[in-house]
Amino acid sequence: MSYQVDIVIIGAGVIGLAVASRVAGGGRDVYVLERNETFGRETSSRNSEVIHTSIFYRKGSLNARTCAEGRALLYELCEKHNIAYKKIGKLIVAVDDAEMDALERLYHECKADGVELTILSRRELNRMEPDVTGVAAIFSPSTGIVDSYGLMGYFSGRARDNGVQMVYRTEVIGIDKVSAGYKVEVREPGGDFSFTTRVVINCAGFYSDKIAAMCGIDIIKAGYKLYYCKGEYYSLSPSKGRMVNYLVYPMLLPGGLAGIHTVSDVWGRTRLGPDFYYVDDIDYVMNSSRKQLFYDSARRLFPFIEYDDIEPESAGVMCRLYDKGEGFREFVIRHEDDRGFPGFINLIGIESPGLTSSPAIARHVGSLVDEVLES
Repeated sequence: MSYQVDIVIIGAGVIGLAVASRVAGGGRDVYVLERNETFGRETSSRNSEVIHTSIFYRKGSLNARTCAEGRALLYELCEKHNIAYKKIGKLIVAVDDAEMDALERLYHECKADGVELTILSRRELNRMEPDVTGVAAIFSPSTGIVDSYGLMGYFSGRARDNGVQMVYRTEVIGIDKVSAGYKVEVREPGGDFSFTTRVVINCAGFYSDKIAAMCGIDIIKAGYKLYYCKGEYYSLSPSKGRMVNYLVYPMLLPGGLAGIHTVSDVWGRTRLGPDFYYVDDIDYVMNSSRKQLFYDSARRLFPFIEYDDIEPESAGVMCRLYDKGEGFREFVIRHEDDRGFPGFINLIGIESPGLTSSPAIARHVGSLVDEVLES
């Protein structure tokens, strides 16, 4: 069986859902294909749920630009559609004098880029977070947290209200270029079938490089190969969680990783994590042998925590376009027409701040789709 449609979106994480909600309507026949039994079962539901400012993202990069635009759009969406959020604020702390130069450099770079920040002395930091170790800090009042499941539910509902079909438990097994656009072959428990579509939007997360390769793109030459970075979260005893008032982050680790920080949610719970490390395969099993390393790292900022205050809770995996020791590469949002694939739009390596950026990414992809369908 084969279906003739206008748009196929591969992947129902927060990016795929945001894109679906943006491109829906106007009589378009849009399908979202998802290999899991419902939306948001991978990176989108296994993260820190932070609404970021563009502090930690390279100036001028797509990550930074979509973060700034997406944050404003996201707060507006949450307010308008009753999606749970809190503008809680974030502290980035210099633990000792050796980190002061890096902290001041980060502050001046971000201020020059228009990010709303305040630099705090030790005394000012102690007033805000009396139990946190640090000699100074940057305060970001615009940083917040959001109910990511509620956000995805909003995007999904809006898309479905505008006629989008969500097809779950369906895996893409082949993509061929045809005269009408693309033939997308899929497999579900009941058998195989296909779609013929004018537009393919690749929002497949972990598998987005493989989807690009299915289409015929040389992912090594294009620089689309993905690397997996795993992060583990530990629950924090409620009594110790109440000792922290804001999101509290250390200075960036080598490789641009944020390091272990407090992770608050909109329901008032506080966790610690994630402790990112590169892995070869995707799994969500907690590595209990890393607890001591996690604890020792967390104690630099949070000396009031005892070993028994933390317990393994959950793990997440994000995909990046660069391996350990390699330089930063911004994520990819690209119409592949110049490679001979008109109507094929790749979103690859959408790591942090993907959740924050999702409304801005959807707006950008929507413009690309409009150009394709109106040409």
